[in-house]
Amino acid sequence: MGIIPETKDWLWVTGRSCPDCGFDPAGVTPATVGPALRAAVPRWQQVLARPQARERPDDATWSALEYACHVRDVCDLFRTRLGLMLEQDNPGFSDWDADAAAVQGRYGEQDPAVVAGQFGAAATAAAAAFETVAPGQWQRPGLRGNGTTFTVTTLGSYFLHEVVHHMYDVGA
Repeated sequence: MGIIPETKDWLWVTGRSCPDCGFDPAGVTPATVGPALRAAVPRWQQVLARPQARERPDDATWSALEYACHVRDVCDLFRTRLGLMLEQDNPGFSDWDADAAAVQGRYGEQDPAVVAGQFGAAATAAAAAFETVAPGQWQRPGLRGNGTTFTVTTLGSYFLHEVVHHMYDVGA
């Protein structure tokens, strides 16, 4: 059995706590995203240093390495989306198929040490991008592929939940 594609819409995490990982969006602003991302870097790097980082806990669950590759790519994706929201009026975002990205990117075949460095760079770049957002820009909108509106604030909250939730997934 292979990985079961994710079909849940996780947008609800921008308005209430996640019962699984404990992420609480209350108080998350673009100004708090950067420090939280920077704090996540050493935790993810510790996960990738585990001898079993490449091993899947079961056939239907990603390995820690695959989750780390996903979160690395999410950092780049959300940094790009943030840039669009700051530069354009109400930009639209096409849907991103994370499962297809994992297959195309051959996540499970990557080198954990290389991914640790790549994740550090991607998270640092995303943190720096969120740290440039002025309070007057926090409510700038963008549209998801399904037509739901994000603000810069809810985009940051949604993004930060991805990073935190997947740390929970890998036991970090």
